[in-house]
Amino acid sequence: MSLTFLPSNGQPSGHSASQNKSIASAANSSAQPLMTPTEKSGNSRVCYFFDSDIGNYHYGPGHPMKPTRIRMCHSLVMNYGLYKKMEIFRAKPATKREMTQFHTDEYVDFLNRVTPDNVDQYVREQSKFNVGDDCPVFDGLFEYCSISAGGSMEGAARLSRDKCDIAVNWAGGLHHAKKGEASGFCYINDIVLGILELLRYHPRVLYIDIDVHHGDGVEEAFYLTDRVMTCSFHKYGEFFPGTGEVRDIGYGKGKHYSCNIPLRDGVTDESFKSIFEPVISKIMEHYQPTAIVLQCGSDSLAGDKLGSFNLSMRGHANCVEFVKKFKLPLLLLGGGGYTIRNVSRTWAYETGIAAGQELSPHLPVNEYYEYFGPDYVLDVRPNNSEDLNTPAYLDKIKERVFENLRQTTFAPSVQGHVEPRLAIDGEIDDENELIADQMDADIRSSRDPQWRDKHRTNDGDLSDSEDEGEGGRRNRAEYKSKGPGIMDPLKERQQQVENGNGIAGVSDDQAKADLAAVTASNGEAAESKDIEMANV
Repeated sequence: MSLTFLPSNGQPSGHSASQNKSIASAANSSAQPLMTPTEKSGNSRVCYFFDSDIGNYHYGPGHPMKPTRIRMCHSLVMNYGLYKKMEIFRAKPATKREMTQFHTDEYVDFLNRVTPDNVDQYVREQSKFNVGDDCPVFDGLFEYCSISAGGSMEGAARLSRDKCDIAVNWAGGLHHAKKGEASGFCYINDIVLGILELLRYHPRVLYIDIDVHHGDGVEEAFYLTDRVMTCSFHKYGEFFPGTGEVRDIGYGKGKHYSCNIPLRDGVTDESFKSIFEPVISKIMEHYQPTAIVLQCGSDSLAGDKLGSFNLSMRGHANCVEFVKKFKLPLLLLGGGGYTIRNVSRTWAYETGIAAGQELSPHLPVNEYYEYFGPDYVLDVRPNNSEDLNTPAYLDKIKERVFENLRQTTFAPSVQGHVEPRLAIDGEIDDENELIADQMDADIRSSRDPQWRDKHRTNDGDLSDSEDEGEGGRRNRAEYKSKGPGIMDPLKERQQQVENGNGIAGVSDDQAKADLAAVTASNGEAAESKDIEMANV
């Protein structure tokens, strides 16, 4: 991959006097090192995945999801010099066949075919697959999904083959996508695809989610298996997606292997650390995973347009640093984050943590420098919002989670589980299908420069003005579509099996057997519902 760097003393044109003064100050501070090794950095081998095309895609005017944030983060990563401390790869985009290791053939085929020009021909499919509105059809939709999924899958593959200790794909982390439908700005669940790749070599995988929204798509995919433990820290209540109660703990073989930590508005660094570290430590003690996936959604930062937490950049990054200390294969992924200047700063800082480097607080000059004003520093500060998470509330949540973990089997074995097999290097059953898939990929990769220019995001689209929040998830009460009482998880899983929507890594026969066993003991599940979190 060809890389373009700005000269350390280069000054973008068209800046105001104050901006030029800030740039000059940054240039004068270049004598100071942009990064220094941390005392506890170790020698982690880091693989970093980035595709320069990711910034060319645009959800549409006013939509809060802006893929350009990945390019802004990459600009900081390169100009800080982190490329010297890790290997940088442009992953092969995921193919349709690879995506259908989790998603349905019909859904993936729809994403591959639909475009803004022919969208009127797919009215029924849009409704069926929940595409439109929050998840719009835009130019290059399938290519965008392929880039995101390809980075996560290849990162997982390199971890499994001991090619690196930490793999980073900030274009991934799209945790809401379901087996047969889009949700919450997410179309293809790259996280599930990455975990399936890890499961080929690892008996147990821990998934941690620090996005402000519940990681419902990943939890749902592995709800009936003990091969994956999911742990989500999120805002719960009248907030998208409306799931993630502390009592949602999994079913069948997966019972007690889903952990949910529902938090209230305004959670601070101190409060978050007080529950994150004990819970993760207890999970590591009981579950003993052999690989970890950490979704680093940045909408949990203070000041996010769609979030309501109050984490600083360092408070958010503490989660990365803490998980890294366990020295297990670690896949770092992106996720939500809608105040893009804060998202890019935080992910760049966390890339430095992965590489064992402390980054200078003074931002290096880069092509997006003007968007980091007026302070031009590597920091996201908390605000003065009230923390509604009292110590008593957090202690009660921890006790509930610890009680759930005490019910698990220490380090469950993989005996009796079907190991997923990916087409990425497995046997191909239908050679013609593979050839057609590769031809599609060749056609997509041969787009002429005019097509790429057409999809380039304009500078005006990088604004973080508040009016861009319209149409965001915080402004849509989608959770209400499930009625006053959200569908019982057991009934929801039963419906999935009946409709042919299986769980990742679990055969349909096994899923039905698990559900039958759970149905027989449904009284126990009903008893747990007597505890209302509102009274905690």
